[in-house]
Formats: sequence, structure tokens, C-alpha cells
Amino acid sequence: MSAAFYSALASAVLAFHLGVVLFNVFGLVAISLGAWRGWGFARIFWWRALHVAILALVAVQAVLDQVCFLTTWQAALLRRAGESAADAPLIARIVNRLLFWPLPLWVFAVLYVAVCVYVLALWWLAPPVRRLRQNDSGGTPATRGH
Repeated sequence: MSAAFYSALASAVLAFHLGVVLFNVFGLVAISLGAWRGWGFARIFWWRALHVAILALVAVQAVLDQVCFLTTWQAALLRRAGESAADAPLIARIVNRLLFWPLPLWVFAVLYVAVCVYVLALWWLAPPVRRLRQNDSGGTPATRGH
């Protein structure tokens, strides 16, 4: 495989990582604001479950003093491409600066656990709603909390 291939994969991992971060930040704002404003999408079960699962994974990794596996993959791919983060294109460097702050890992562990507790509290304060299948009589889908 060529260096350009590994570089492109590293860029793809970075883009995916940014997407995960944006999904999590968007969820933090949208769930609480959406619950307050009565927006239905803020209570969609699968979306809320995915959000809390990703945040829990991040918090557990941080508590275990582990770097995010996406960060590890990106660094390994950059090394395979013969690059370092300093060799990355401007946009990639900007995204790296937004994602990777020069703070001790324990700071992130505290932050991630606090965010995870907040999201779990939102699960209780503004519970998601799970849609059930249509009933046999052809009526509209019923909903239930959980």
C-alpha cells in the first residue's frame, strides 16, 4: 500500500473522529433544548441510546487512562504514511487543534465522566420514547416511555 493511501485513511479517521465529536456535542445541546422545547427528535430512543453509549465509551476509556482508539488509529496510519501531525494539510491541523487539547488525561477523564453523568441525568429527566410496531388492526404506532 502506498503512503498516499495511508495518509488518506488517516484523514478519513480524523474526519470520522470529528463527526463523532460533533454528534456528541450536538446531542448535549439538542437533547436538553429539544426536551424543553418539545422537539420530538430529542426523545428518539435509538439516537439517545447511541449518544449515551458513545459518551460512556469515551468516559470509560479516559477513566482507564486510555487514549481514544480513533486517535491511536490515526497516529498509526500517519506513521505508516511516513507523516507526522505537523506534515498534515492546514484543515487537518486545524481539526487536530480543535480535537486534541494539551491537557493531562485526568482532566479529560473528569470532563468525560461529568458529561456522561449529565447525559444519564437527561435520560431520566427527558426520557426517550420507543416506538412500537403497528397493531394488527392497522392503527397508528403506539409509543411508550423508556
